[in-house]
Amino acid sequence: MKSRFLILSGSILTWFLMQVNCVAYSSDPQKFIAEIVDEAKLVLNSSISKEEKAEKLSEIALKTVDIKGIGYYTLGSKRKELTKDELIKYEKIFQKYFLKSFTSRLTDYSDPKITVLSAEVLNERYTIVKSLLLANDKKPEVKIDWRIYTKDPEKPLIRDLIIEGLKLARTQKEEFSSILSSNNGDINALFIKLEEFINKE
Repeated sequence: MKSRFLILSGSILTWFLMQVNCVAYSSDPQKFIAEIVDEAKLVLNSSISKEEKAEKLSEIALKTVDIKGIGYYTLGSKRKELTKDELIKYEKIFQKYFLKSFTSRLTDYSDPKITVLSAEVLNERYTIVKSLLLANDKKPEVKIDWRIYTKDPEKPLIRDLIIEGLKLARTQKEEFSSILSSNNGDINALFIKLEEFINKE
């Protein structure tokens, strides 16, 4: 009986993980965000380990976030000064940095309640999707706006999160700029800082 239960449990878990990996997202920005939120909830509410949750959330981010575009934006004008090899290295390090930063913030959440409210088309390239992280006993209500890049209307991508009016990409850009300014513009100093975060337990 116990072995049957374990087999059944394993089958259900396998099915769940397959569903997470096989999602086809809507091209409509508002539905796109609603689908991502629902998919992330499935992961966060599951019984898999924290490490497995981080892996699944990373897979979602790789499919739905313009990590390369965010990385270029946060690097600012310094990007034009880099050699081809330095730029390739930055792209690889930034992706690892972004994914760890993204997943480490989310894996401590359980049963997050986010309501997607509306969408505002800014122009042919950008749409803002408005949502609300509902309050609970420990945390207040939080307004979250998603900046969606729609240059390819069939494949929207997340370019930024605006939390209570604070643009995360801009905040990151200012932090990177400060690191570079404090080190005479040495890109290797930024690489070291990012790798320290990536390798931190």
